[in-house]
Amino acid sequence: MESTEEILAKLAIRDDAFIQSILAGKDEAIISLSGLEPKPHALARIAALVALDAPMPSYMWAVELARGAGVTDREIVGSLVAVLPAVGATRVVAAAPKLGLALGYDVGQALEDSGVLLG
Repeated sequence: MESTEEILAKLAIRDDAFIQSILAGKDEAIISLSGLEPKPHALARIAALVALDAPMPSYMWAVELARGAGVTDREIVGSLVAVLPAVGATRVVAAAPKLGLALGYDVGQALEDSGVLLG
């Protein structure tokens, strides 16, 4: 196992072989290398997708991984609240319907059904 300093140095110098090994790795190996437990690892991935304004298929993949790690839907939605101060309301508002659909919940339809006007 590589030390924290070794990992940081390889990322800082853009060690392409190291980066490619991570990108090509299996989720278990990536989680192990990250040093995070599976649940916070999955939530960090979802938070990154929100920050990047990622497309819908990315959320489907991330939710599947998160649920596989034992993350609850409440915790997944909680990640939106957690990142809001860092990424801003615009990113979170854009992510909410995508994340909702990935969870099997159509936020837009629910708002329509409740009579809330969508802008």
